[in-house]
Amino acid sequence: MKNKIIYLMVAASLLGVGCSEEFLDPVRNTQVITDIDFAENADLNPKLIAGTLDGIGAFMIEPAGVTGTRHYDLGQKGVDIFLDILSGDMALSANSYGWYQNTANLVATVDFTREENRIIWEYYYKIVSTANNVIQSFGGNDAQPQNADARHALAQAKAYRAYAYFYLTQIFQRAYDPAQEILPFYDLDTNSPAKVQASQVFARITDDLNSAIALLDDYSRDQKHKIDKYVAKGLLAYTYAAMGNYADAKTLSDEIVDANVYPLTTTGQLAYPGAGSGFNDVNSASWMWGYDITAEMGHQLLDWWGQIDYFTYSYAWAGDRKSIDNGLYASIPAIDVRKTQFGTTGLTALMPINKFFDPGRTAGGQQTVTTDYIFMRIEEFYLLSAEAAARTGNEAAAKTRLKALLNSRLGGTANTDAYVDPLTGQALIDAIYLQTRIELWGEGKSYLALKRNQATVTRGTNHVFRSGQSFLYDIDDMSFQIPQTEFNNNSSISTQN
Repeated sequence: MKNKIIYLMVAASLLGVGCSEEFLDPVRNTQVITDIDFAENADLNPKLIAGTLDGIGAFMIEPAGVTGTRHYDLGQKGVDIFLDILSGDMALSANSYGWYQNTANLVATVDFTREENRIIWEYYYKIVSTANNVIQSFGGNDAQPQNADARHALAQAKAYRAYAYFYLTQIFQRAYDPAQEILPFYDLDTNSPAKVQASQVFARITDDLNSAIALLDDYSRDQKHKIDKYVAKGLLAYTYAAMGNYADAKTLSDEIVDANVYPLTTTGQLAYPGAGSGFNDVNSASWMWGYDITAEMGHQLLDWWGQIDYFTYSYAWAGDRKSIDNGLYASIPAIDVRKTQFGTTGLTALMPINKFFDPGRTAGGQQTVTTDYIFMRIEEFYLLSAEAAARTGNEAAAKTRLKALLNSRLGGTANTDAYVDPLTGQALIDAIYLQTRIELWGEGKSYLALKRNQATVTRGTNHVFRSGQSFLYDIDDMSFQIPQTEFNNNSSISTQN
C-alpha cells in the first residue's frame, strides 16, 4: 500500500504539468518530476513508470481532477456526460442544481469563457503531457525497448496519448478536415503552441496506436483499466472511422470481434431484473476497458454515478435527472429488451434505472460509490464493423454483424431477420446508426457516431432546454470551444476552429 501511494503521488505531480509554456521551458523546475528525472531513473526504478501509468488511469476517474471543486469535473466519464447531452440522446429532463444547464442549453459550446471548455481541454492535455514524459523516458517516439515490461509501458503511454488527442480532435473540430489547423501539438518531435493541421494530429494518433498494438502483442493485463492490444485496436478503429477510412476501421473491428476474447452482453445482463444485470461491474465479460471503483477511493457525491444513477445519493436522485430522449425511446420496439433499461412512470420515467444502477436499488441509497466505470465494450465493434461494412458496400457483412448483436435484443432470429433483411443502402446505414444510439446510450459514444454520420439531431420534448429543436452535427453549437485560459496563456493562437 505504501508503494501504491508513492506512485500515485508521483503521478499526481506529473499530471500537474500541463502542455503550456512551463512544460516547454528549458529552465529546470525542481518542484516537479520531469522527463529528465524519468530518463535518469526509469532503468533503476521501473516502478516509477508503472506508477505514472497507473496515475494516468487514476486521473481518468478522479473527481474534480482539473478544478478541484466542480461537480461535473469527473474525468473521462464527466466528458461522456457532456457529449451525451450534446448529442441530444441524453436529455437533461429536470434541472434543480444547474450543473449541466450550460451544456444542455448549448451555451458552453459557443462561449469560450465557460468552465466546461477548460475542464475538457485541460483534462486531455494533462494526459498528453504525462504520456510524453513516459515516452521520453524510453528515448522518444522511435524508442524500441528490449525488455518486455518496458515495451508494454511505452505502448500504454503511446495509447494514452493517442486516446487524448483523438478526443481533442472530436470535441474541438467541428468536422474532419485534414487541412484545418485545429490544436496546439506536443509529441516530443514537435512542440507547437500554435495550432497544427488535423492531418498532423491524426498521423500521430494512428502511429501511436499502431505502435502500441505491436508492442502489446504479448501483453496480458491484470486489471481492466490498463490498455491491452484490443483496447488500442478499438481506439484505432474509431480513429480511422472518424477520418472516413472505413476499410481499416472494419478490419480492426473484425479483428476485435473475431478474437472471441469478449462475448456479447447477454439478454439477462442488459436490463434489471435479469441475472447479472446492470452496467455496474468491471468484471462483466463484455467489458473491454473499465475501472474498478472501490470504497477505499472515497467516491461519494462527486461522481459519474451520482450524476446518472437514481439509486446513488447525489444529483440524479435529488433532481438533476438525465433521461433518454423520448423520441429515441419511442423508436425502440416493445419487443426490444433494451426498452426495459428505462423507467416508465413517475420521477424515474425514462431514467436508466435498469441499465445503470447500484445493485442495492434503494433510492439515493449508495453513498460511497463502489459501482464501476465502463469505457469500452465489445458491442461497439459489432456496430462499428457493421457501419464500416455498409459504408464500403458490403451489405451482407453489415447485416451479419448487426444480426449477431440484435438476436439477443429483439427476442430471436425471426424478429431480427424481419427487421434487418429488408434494409439496404442508406436505410441500412441509418438503422446501424440508430442501433448504435440505442445500444450505447449513456456510454459517451453517441456523439462520436453523430459526427461520423454527419447527422442532424432533433431533440424530443423531455429536454428542459431547446426541446423540439434540430441541430446539424457541424454547427458551432455542437462542438466545444478552445477555452479562454488557453488564449490567455498561449499567444500563438488567436482564433477558434
